[in-house]
Amino acid sequence: MVSEGEAATALQVLRRLHTGPRGLTEAEAAARLAVVGENTPPLPHTASWPLRCARALRDPFTAVLLTLGLVSAAVASWGTAVVILTLVAVSCGLRAAGEHRADRSLAALRDFVAGTATVLRRTGAEAAPRAREVPVAELVPGDVVRLGPGDLVPADVRLLRARGLTVHQAVLTGESAPVAKAAAETPDAGDAGPFQEPYLCFQGSGVASGSATAVVVATGERTRFAAAQSAAGGRRAASAFDRSVHGISWVLIRFMLLTPPLVLMANAALRGRGLETLPFAVAVAVGLTPEMLPVIVTTCLARAAALLARTHRVVVRRLPALHDLGAVDVLCLDKTGTLTQDRPVVERALGPDGQDDPEVLRWAAVGAWWTLQLAELPAADALDEALLTAAGPVGEDHDGIGALPFAPGRRTATAVVAGRLGTHVLVTKGAAEDVLDRCDLDPAERRRHLALAAREAGAGLRVLAVATAEAPARTRPYTAADEDGLTFRGLVTFRDALAPGAAEALRGITGLGITVRVLTGDHPATAARACRDLGLDAERVTVAGDSLDLDAGVVARCTPEDKARIVSGLRAAGHTVGFLGDGVNDIPALRAADVGIAPRTAVDLARETADVVLAEKELGAIGHAVSAGRYSSANIASYLRVTLSSNLGNVIAMLSAGLLLPFLPMLPAQVLVQNLCFDAAQLAFAHDRPGPAALRRPTVLRPRAFLRFITGFGVLNAIADLATFGVLALALRGPDALDDQAVFHSAWFTENLLTQALVMFLLRGGTRPGPIGRAAAALAAVGLLLPPSPLGAALGMTGLPPAYPLLLAAVLALYAVALRAVRARHDRRRS
Repeated sequence: MVSEGEAATALQVLRRLHTGPRGLTEAEAAARLAVVGENTPPLPHTASWPLRCARALRDPFTAVLLTLGLVSAAVASWGTAVVILTLVAVSCGLRAAGEHRADRSLAALRDFVAGTATVLRRTGAEAAPRAREVPVAELVPGDVVRLGPGDLVPADVRLLRARGLTVHQAVLTGESAPVAKAAAETPDAGDAGPFQEPYLCFQGSGVASGSATAVVVATGERTRFAAAQSAAGGRRAASAFDRSVHGISWVLIRFMLLTPPLVLMANAALRGRGLETLPFAVAVAVGLTPEMLPVIVTTCLARAAALLARTHRVVVRRLPALHDLGAVDVLCLDKTGTLTQDRPVVERALGPDGQDDPEVLRWAAVGAWWTLQLAELPAADALDEALLTAAGPVGEDHDGIGALPFAPGRRTATAVVAGRLGTHVLVTKGAAEDVLDRCDLDPAERRRHLALAAREAGAGLRVLAVATAEAPARTRPYTAADEDGLTFRGLVTFRDALAPGAAEALRGITGLGITVRVLTGDHPATAARACRDLGLDAERVTVAGDSLDLDAGVVARCTPEDKARIVSGLRAAGHTVGFLGDGVNDIPALRAADVGIAPRTAVDLARETADVVLAEKELGAIGHAVSAGRYSSANIASYLRVTLSSNLGNVIAMLSAGLLLPFLPMLPAQVLVQNLCFDAAQLAFAHDRPGPAALRRPTVLRPRAFLRFITGFGVLNAIADLATFGVLALALRGPDALDDQAVFHSAWFTENLLTQALVMFLLRGGTRPGPIGRAAAALAAVGLLLPPSPLGAALGMTGLPPAYPLLLAAVLALYAVALRAVRARHDRRRS
């Protein structure tokens, strides 16, 4: 990390690092690289395959299935044990494979953005230094590097020489405006805040304009950048997916833990059957379990993640994050680089009277053109580039004489061009206060022009004042003292250039029922202006402080800690929060959010921290990812509604029948086959496409709502099952005929599969049958055809009496009508 010695002079820093302005030799650089290591930030360790699979077992349902599988093996129910343990293995394997593919995609993105640096190296102690490109990872303390416009600062460096240097530090501080840097120390440099020392440039920042030569003072884990990453560490809180699935899981776990003891005690007390009913009790508990949930969840999310990566270049690093995206109702993001580009554009040119005046823009562009040409600047700064883009090459209409560029401590720039015969024209532009101080104005006029500048700045615009003066031609060089007695021409205002497609993408995101919050380190007026231009709510703008307004649409002057506190506060208020960020200052908020999102161009640890990585910083991709998450979540929710209500109804009916019958309502093997058939049919949920209603609002799995749903529909399903019990008594001519166990088992098996097929089709929602309709039809066919088949005979089943199908059809018709009526009532209450 950069040490306190940096406050010393450049010469003292060179001596401390045992280097010089000519740089290191190749041998010295290689020796230092062996000692200090590569110049790479610390990245999280990539998990091994066994560890990925072990982490998948932390899912409550997967852990319960594993326990039930082991219990089944302990009671010698080998078929049940094999099926359950196979489901556990498939689920763990699918989840581990999906995370492995995401890590490989992220590694490819990381390699794509790896860069080089221009460094002075010598072949020997007496050899002349030569500038060459080396990988950033090979830089060492003591290397002398050259920086130019567009370069990323490859390490923490101390400036040796600088000319017109400004750097973007948005990834470190969140501020969009470039920061001026200079090799010479300023009197107040010792009081500078973090990342604000004027003679230092930090890894992760980028050169906006100017050029510099600097010596590397810290690399790798010792940079300020790495220290900020380490400070942002910490364990992430449970996401929306974790909270919802865990809540539903523990409700069902309680049911499953109660079921076997109840079955054993009831059969022992009423029928005198003891431990011989243990396999049946375990089978009933398995029947209550949505054992396909881990497979369905993983398959739904993995298919959606693969589709996003292929079609929209969105990498989902943590599969449950896709569900979290579907549940997001608040999206927090930064302004700079997300909603706006890192460059200004001209908004208006105003004369002294506040009216539009194109001459003001023309003179400002003339000054920008000749300052760039005559001051030998390597590139125009952002405002000059905006002026030249708006006005064109108007400077070519004049002959340049001299230029006085911007410099640290000086907030004006002047170009001198040839005017009328025997005259020169000074064109001065800069901060309004400084330019007006150099104009020939009475106090009232000066106050009026300052008020005009303040009004434009208050509207969120950057303001550049322009003044000119005509002077007799001369050969003596011009100095800052000549910037006096100027004539005020007017103001040029600038706004941040909006990111292409941002307005349309934001309309799409808000149309999905998501509220957008802008958290930025910028000035409140600048942030509010950009939000208004994009159509966002900017009525409520606050400045970050000790008390945070969670309802504000824009929060300005945010520190990294402020962003994380706002995100955590929104989550505590019951929102599911997504955060889009790309800098080291965004890492705490990325960790605090339910789902962190970063673009490919983000700093390494921001990408590694994020759950979702965008190949491009394009907001439209977030809308596609949210839609994919909602489709996946809708399929998972449909599976849970269908499975849990059907399973609960079957368990209630089976327990009731077990107490009324002198034999088990179904044999353990029959329960297992029934579950296998139902589970196989439910794989269709992973391939279903819900209706448009699934996209209208965030998808949230709420345990209490689910419990009410499955209880209501489960009881309805149990009534249908018990009605079947009465039908069997009638069809088999009296209660005594129920002693025919094979007929009862066959009839109950058929009825269960038919009711489950109806539940799949009617509770799914949507209008098109799709894969669910086909799977339900196949399940019904199995229920009708399996009992009289040879396989049915091997399972202890037989053909049904002729009267039974007609009576069963009547029961199922009444059940379907009741199911539709209750579902319609539920939908009305929900809407």
